[in-house]
Amino acid sequence: MRRNELLDLVKTKPYLFWDVENLESLSDEAIVEAILSRGDFDDFLKLIELMGMERVAEIFYKQISRKRKNYSKKTENYFRLFFERYLDA
Repeated sequence: MRRNELLDLVKTKPYLFWDVENLESLSDEAIVEAILSRGDFDDFLKLIELMGMERVAEIFYKQISRKRKNYSKKTENYFRLFFERYLDA
């Protein structure tokens, strides 16, 4: 993963991280959640390019396995279907 490039992506998308004061302190988990929840498909593709689909899926599945989730049902369903299809392909 290219952390510096990932932070560059974060810095170009302030509307995704409006509630964060120090963008460099964001964890990979927080970045994945924000982009999957509030980003557009181009943001998602850039995230995949920088982190790899396996790593993004790993974080996503970990997040949705928790009792409390921050993804809408529609978003969770979409990305569950997406990763099921394209990780096994």
